[in-house]
Amino acid sequence: MTPILPSIVDEGRRLLDVAQDQGAIVVLLGGVAIRLRADEVPPALDREYKDLDFAVPKGRSADADRLLRESGYEPETSFNAMNGNERLLFHDVEHARQVDVFVGSFRMCHVIPLTERLSPGQRTVPLAELLLTKLQIVELNEKDVRDTVLLFHGHEVADRDDDAVSGARVAELCAGDWGLWRTITGNLERCREMVAGYDLPDQDRARISDRFRALLDRIDAEPKGRGWKMRAKVGERKRWYELPEEVRQ
Repeated sequence: MTPILPSIVDEGRRLLDVAQDQGAIVVLLGGVAIRLRADEVPPALDREYKDLDFAVPKGRSADADRLLRESGYEPETSFNAMNGNERLLFHDVEHARQVDVFVGSFRMCHVIPLTERLSPGQRTVPLAELLLTKLQIVELNEKDVRDTVLLFHGHEVADRDDDAVSGARVAELCAGDWGLWRTITGNLERCREMVAGYDLPDQDRARISDRFRALLDRIDAEPKGRGWKMRAKVGERKRWYELPEEVRQ
């Protein structure tokens, strides 16, 4: 067994390599995934990472369980027995780190479907889902803003996946769920306002801000269905998000 690496970013890479050797569809999301997709990390956007987050397709949780057990991680046995169809937890005791595995979808304040967006050979979820899983948090914290700014620092908004944030995918999901739309658009606006607070060259801040604006415009332009419009009439009089139970230790 290869020891768990002290660098969490290097450890993320190691686990992805093992997963690919095993033919398992186990991909990263979260802050470490955004870091791995970045060609450049300006000092102002650098940060420490405390946990790893993975995603697997529905019905493939056993792949992640085997990968992590064989790689030296201890399972949260009772939690996994009760929640294994949606989420698994593991611990790196030596480095006091937690690993979350989301099965089929990312479910916190909102649900972001993942299964159909995962395929062999991927190392992270698509950039659109990386963004959505960051911005679905109703009470956004600074590290999530920093990660989002880093994502837009290196990636444009376009109606494709490859190395761009798919505006089409983000707009499609927001158009189908008023609550998700409310949270995502609010957080995009907040992040756009906070770009000015990071020590970045003026041209970088302008480019990042323009990308936030481009995605907001793309979301706004997407036709909204009858269900979305009916829920919009209720607005914030009714809570539009879930309050996930915090399980981190």
